[in-house]
Amino acid sequence: MNRLTVEDLAGGVQDLPSLPAVVMELLNSIEQDDVDISVLARKVSYDQALTAKTLRLANSSSFGRQVKVTTIQQAITFLGFQATRNLIMAAAITGCFPSGRCPGFDDKAFWRHSIATAVCARALARRLRFNQDYAFTAGLLHDIGRLVLVSSHPEAYRDVIDWRAKQASGWLQAERAVLGVDHVDAGVALAEHWNFSDTMRQAIAYHHAPDMQGAGFLAAIVHVANAIVHGLDLAGEPDDVVPRVANVAWDAMGLSEEAYLDLFHETELQFGDMAAILMA
Repeated sequence: MNRLTVEDLAGGVQDLPSLPAVVMELLNSIEQDDVDISVLARKVSYDQALTAKTLRLANSSSFGRQVKVTTIQQAITFLGFQATRNLIMAAAITGCFPSGRCPGFDDKAFWRHSIATAVCARALARRLRFNQDYAFTAGLLHDIGRLVLVSSHPEAYRDVIDWRAKQASGWLQAERAVLGVDHVDAGVALAEHWNFSDTMRQAIAYHHAPDMQGAGFLAAIVHVANAIVHGLDLAGEPDDVVPRVANVAWDAMGLSEEAYLDLFHETELQFGDMAAILMA
């Protein structure tokens, strides 16, 4: 058995790649009102791969731009700082982890699910008049602990994949049974290592348990977005299971059936463009 401890996870995240400094600044700037946009734009433009992906996203059909965006500064002018920040973070984080480390783990399906959850969480947040930046980022990062486990303990995670297939269980149950820890524990360890805000840390910690005391509204948004994306099968995984939605989270959304249908359509539409570019 490949039993891990929380200490093992803390050690494992030390070996993971650091986020680019500019992305750390962007993450930390979610809570700041006095961000110097021109300085951030200049820093992003030093990273050519990141700039190229961000500009492709900014020019994608889901933003309906009439004018071609050719610089990060223009992207911020046309799309707004928040939308551009989301795109830059998505482009950077999806390119941050090595792929193909664990046989049987579908890296592409993982990122399709994460990107779709980010898009859905942002759309939900807009309807609920909640911070869309927080929702997008938390949606993108909610399952990041799975990548921590896959990157740091690929052979052990292979056993998790096999156990889950035999037992037809969910990922949390399989991880706990095989490893003794799960991707929520690993995600929290990474959030601490990367110095995420408490709000973001809580969303990662409680996205499977929004009914726990202290979970917060952001965890409820991500919890519902996660279930919707599983239901829409946007990751394209053959054995995808739609998780049960906690009543407290569903009730907290307070949306009509018509609003949900609208949300499904918007999520599918925006996800297609974003996934095609981020995963090219």
